[in-house]
Amino acid sequence: MSSNILLLPDRLLALIEPASTPVLTTLARFIFAAVLLVYYLNSALTKIPEGLINLVSPSFNAFAQIFPKEAEAVLYDIGQATLFQKLVILAGTWAEFVLPCLLVIGLFTRLAALGMIGFVTVQSLTDIFGHGGETGAWFDHVSDAVILDQRAFWVFLLLYLLFRGGGPISVDRLLYAAFDRNK
Repeated sequence: MSSNILLLPDRLLALIEPASTPVLTTLARFIFAAVLLVYYLNSALTKIPEGLINLVSPSFNAFAQIFPKEAEAVLYDIGQATLFQKLVILAGTWAEFVLPCLLVIGLFTRLAALGMIGFVTVQSLTDIFGHGGETGAWFDHVSDAVILDQRAFWVFLLLYLLFRGGGPISVDRLLYAAFDRNK
């Protein structure tokens, strides 16, 4: 009798298990949009001078954000940035616009999630080593340390999308359906 009571939650959850992946993948993308989309788009907008037309020329704002110590050393003169630094700045700026949008609409979800994991990692390392940000610590009483605590949740969410994909309400699913019909 006692083993039946212990198995009851598993039996009940087994009834809804088939719905878990479709619900959770869609919910993960919704939560990303609700919590991080505007954050990343606003951050990206600070990196382009005077409008979207300048997406192909790095700005001193982006230089200061991505290479803070190097930018300060040359008094924030973007003209003194190396070719490598300019390419990283442009790639980072584009990634900050494109990857979150791809995740939200569910297009190339797994690839976009992998890209965002890389982006969050580089962002975190830049915040710690470039800007001298507080890392915070795991397994302490403070649950809102910006880098280790919050970004661990971001990466966990992105890992879920990397492993499971965009779910049933995604452009990926529409493309899969279109390709299956053409076979």
